[in-house]
Amino acid sequence: MNLKKGLMALIAMGVMAIAGQASAAVTCGDTTGQAATGAPIVIGGIYADGAPGDWSSSTDAAAAYFACVNANGGINGRPIDYRVENDQWAPEAAAQAAAKLVNDDKAVALVGNGSFIEMAVNAKTYKDAGIMVMASACAISECFESSNIVSTNEGPLPSDLGAALYAQENLGAKNIACIGLNIPDNGVWSCQAVIDMMTKRGGTGSMALLNPGAPDVNSALLEAVASGADTILMNLPAGLAIAVLKAAQEQNLRDSYNWIAPTPLYDLSVPAAIGDYWDGKVYVQAELAPVSVNGPDAQNWLAVMDAYGKKDDPRDTFSQGGYLSAQFFTKAALAMDPKDLDDRAKVTAAIKGISGYKSDLMCGPYYVGDADFHMPNHAGYIVKITKGGFEVVQTCTEYDSDYFARHIEVEKKLGLR
Repeated sequence: MNLKKGLMALIAMGVMAIAGQASAAVTCGDTTGQAATGAPIVIGGIYADGAPGDWSSSTDAAAAYFACVNANGGINGRPIDYRVENDQWAPEAAAQAAAKLVNDDKAVALVGNGSFIEMAVNAKTYKDAGIMVMASACAISECFESSNIVSTNEGPLPSDLGAALYAQENLGAKNIACIGLNIPDNGVWSCQAVIDMMTKRGGTGSMALLNPGAPDVNSALLEAVASGADTILMNLPAGLAIAVLKAAQEQNLRDSYNWIAPTPLYDLSVPAAIGDYWDGKVYVQAELAPVSVNGPDAQNWLAVMDAYGKKDDPRDTFSQGGYLSAQFFTKAALAMDPKDLDDRAKVTAAIKGISGYKSDLMCGPYYVGDADFHMPNHAGYIVKITKGGFEVVQTCTEYDSDYFARHIEVEKKLGLR
């Protein structure tokens, strides 16, 4: 199964009419209808493609949005020169990609990043260089515990909490086994948050960790079952989560447990990949609005992808995140003096000044601010996988965790609460 064929899944879901409606009125930037001809503004982006997966949909979407901006006046007449690097899930390649974009290409900001390797490797580099990263597919603690990285996606910790909270409140979950990658700032970090939340609410939990270099999903599934859990949380990239479901199907475990997952399983090709056996049995937290919600930005995202992206670019949550990051950057840049767009420090200040940006794709306002941590997105949807698609079973909901207390304090100071 090729998870990049999200467009074909859109057809299966019968939502091509949505894309058709949206394509009639693509909007981005100044919407002048005239190509930008001024001096280019260099913006970078880093994605990961290799084992354990292809996360290029975030930079694909940012590239599509920026292409639309360039066709519609650019940033006050200046086009965006968007340069993208692949870290291949390798620390050395991640460091080289950041060095090229930040030091050699003199990018004034990075937008649309999607990789947990590069953010772990490069968080200090970005801080030292005074450059902001408006990421779209974060999955490790460094991404959310950094002064110079902010993402439109939630990451695994809030997404896991959202799925677990729904299971506890609506599916009767009392004991959740979290299957995750044995990476301290990824699987361990986010699974522990679920265990802490369940303990706080009178339940319990455990974690079964996979070796990211050689994941044995059967062993992890057996460990989760042996824990006495009543709910299995697949805190994994989509490909590995699907492998867990296939292994569970072989053992006919479907009806013995609640099955929940964070956002990676909200990929429009997943329902066909897991088959009818799982119809109505898997609940997924969606960090951004599901396609069926069909608000103005949701329609415009699809329209931009149809008009300026490639047919096989995924239409998934990370793509939505890339679109939003590029849109929010463009909005902040358009408010600047065009002459200042070559000054990294001034661009960084403009990004940090973002507050109260709204989109129907996000449950709450997007903001940055000048803090050592950033997580503006910490509320989302729950969808249930059904034949050929997803059914929304819970709309925007915030999560019960002490982790968000300091973020809420920042939001109060910014007047966003």
